[in-house]
Amino acid sequence: MAVDARGVALGILTAIAVIFALDWAQPLAISLLLGILIAYTLNPLVVWLERIRIPRALASLMVMLGIMGVLAYGGYSLRGQMQSIVEQLPAAASKFSVGLNRLRTSQLGTMQKMQSAATEVAKATAQAAVGPSVPRQPATHVVIDPPTFKLGDFLWTGSKGAVGALGQAIMVLFLTFFLLVGGDMFKRKLVRLTGPSLSNKKITVKILDDINDSIQKYLFMFLLTNVMVGLLVWLAFTLIGLENAGAWAVAAGFLHIIPYLGPGVTAAATGMAAFMQFDSFSMALLVAGESLAIATVVGTFVTTWMTGRIARMNAAAVFISLLFWGWLWGIWGMLLGIPIIVIVKVVSQHVEQLQPVAELLGE
Repeated sequence: MAVDARGVALGILTAIAVIFALDWAQPLAISLLLGILIAYTLNPLVVWLERIRIPRALASLMVMLGIMGVLAYGGYSLRGQMQSIVEQLPAAASKFSVGLNRLRTSQLGTMQKMQSAATEVAKATAQAAVGPSVPRQPATHVVIDPPTFKLGDFLWTGSKGAVGALGQAIMVLFLTFFLLVGGDMFKRKLVRLTGPSLSNKKITVKILDDINDSIQKYLFMFLLTNVMVGLLVWLAFTLIGLENAGAWAVAAGFLHIIPYLGPGVTAAATGMAAFMQFDSFSMALLVAGESLAIATVVGTFVTTWMTGRIARMNAAAVFISLLFWGWLWGIWGMLLGIPIIVIVKVVSQHVEQLQPVAELLGE
């Protein structure tokens, strides 16, 4: 079989160039994708308000202010529990460390004695084989003083990071608003750009409709599974008697956005909180185990089933996509990886040259 080496080489170089470009433009690309996804999520509400004779610009503003108000009210309602959790973090870490040391000390027994005896025998054997040791000059140790901590530098660095995050959030909000106000304007422009051919226009419209349908269904599934995780965690922690169960449930729902990593962080944090409250490793393992079990059950059965119904993708492709985007963009990449791969699959299904990609991603 003949192989076009030049074409393969150009394809590899193009892929490397695209990866470097995505890494270099990470802040802009992430903000752009977040704005598009949020606009896709809120667009049905704007369309519903538009149907009852509310201008689209006003409807977009009302929806965004309403969502921000709900989030602010939820955060304000849970501020006491959140503050209590933050205040307990230093004491919880110290107590958890003491408990681990106590557990480690209690488990030292025959094995440690055997290791000590083996060490002494090895020392004695080595001295007998070498003979009397020749005194050596003591080695000179060079101590490098670490740089002193400067509070001003720390605050300046933290303030720059906070200002950057705030600026990015404002940019995402404005982008979302303008996308909601624009409606299907970009869709009409893309259809015009495909040329005068009616077949090309139909294919473009079909691709855009399928992308819109798949992304909206995926985001609805995303919201449903996160709410389900939060409710189940709140119910389980309330039955156990864990303090601040509502705040932990909200945190579990938000962290479940991040695949694989989020549930692990939730389990570790809730396990430490349980140990702080009950002073028992068994209770800490129970709380952490329940958190992981809920996330696993919802992720394995509900999310996998609904994702399969929405995008018809195989699990290996989804996992590899998460690995790639997580490696490229970190946590944001793991969050945006599945929507990106859904868009790639929808486009590949309707473009003849990309049919192999659709076949690889499909079930």
